[in-house]
Amino acid sequence: MNTSLVIISGPTASGKSDLALAVAEKLDGTIINADSMQVYRDLAILSNRPSVSETVRAVHQLYGILDGASICSAARWRKMALKEIFAAAKQGRLPICVGGTGLYLRTLIQGLAAIPDIPESVRRAARARHEELGGKAFHAELAARDPGTVERLHMNDRQRLIRAWEVLEATGQGLSEWQKQGTPHEGLAAAGVRLAMIVLMPPREALYGACDTRFHRMMEDGLLDEVRALDTRGLDPSLPIMKAVGLRELLRYCHGETSLEEAVFRAQLVTRRYAKRQMTWLRHQLDSGEMESMVIEALYENIQLPEVFSFLDRFLLTSGGRKV
Repeated sequence: MNTSLVIISGPTASGKSDLALAVAEKLDGTIINADSMQVYRDLAILSNRPSVSETVRAVHQLYGILDGASICSAARWRKMALKEIFAAAKQGRLPICVGGTGLYLRTLIQGLAAIPDIPESVRRAARARHEELGGKAFHAELAARDPGTVERLHMNDRQRLIRAWEVLEATGQGLSEWQKQGTPHEGLAAAGVRLAMIVLMPPREALYGACDTRFHRMMEDGLLDEVRALDTRGLDPSLPIMKAVGLRELLRYCHGETSLEEAVFRAQLVTRRYAKRQMTWLRHQLDSGEMESMVIEALYENIQLPEVFSFLDRFLLTSGGRKV
């Protein structure tokens, strides 16, 4: 029997979590996090994790489950997400994946490239080489050997650069080539999951305004205290959590390197740029014939919910589900 899954995505501050909650309440759904920062306990405010009052209104999974010192790769998240998707379906609940981390969503939908296990000796060699050369030179060296992969990676993205080096060294084939091969047998369709996707794509100016307003609310909610608490842990700056949007700018203020006004301005700027990148990714990467989709060109506050439920009604009826 097929499992029905709804994915709700969109750029940051578009209101996708609010929409997921509305759908979950209407359809007895389980909300499954697909945001790479909301998996961590340390940044509830900066990641805009659902509040306690929201989590009691519907079942929420994979929120705040990991310590900031850990790494939640796309593969690790996919394994956890699939477990929650099938558990929800078994309980008679509608699984609803919500988030804007494109790599997570693409990995969930399409599956993982069948890359062989990397020997620990190669992993050590990769880390040592990066330490020896430094980020810029390591990036340049890898670009000469595997330009197809490196063109998508920033020189400061230590984790992904080292991973690309490991794969190339161990297999003789670049990571981008492995990813092109794909693994259709591991995709959702092959696993018997029927997918509908709702994407929020608000007008850019409205979205940017929402980003700025939300950031001010985060500041009022104690964001600086949260950032200071994380800073005291002295975590490796290459860890994923330390790359949270807006974190670096606020840390500079905490370290006395800039004014609060400048830090907030810069944090809002990088948030708007991140939202723009998310919209671009969603337009180009999630166009798949394997799913039914609905694009909503509005923030959540302006959404016509009856239209959303009508779309889901048709999807669930044709997938053998229940009527909305």
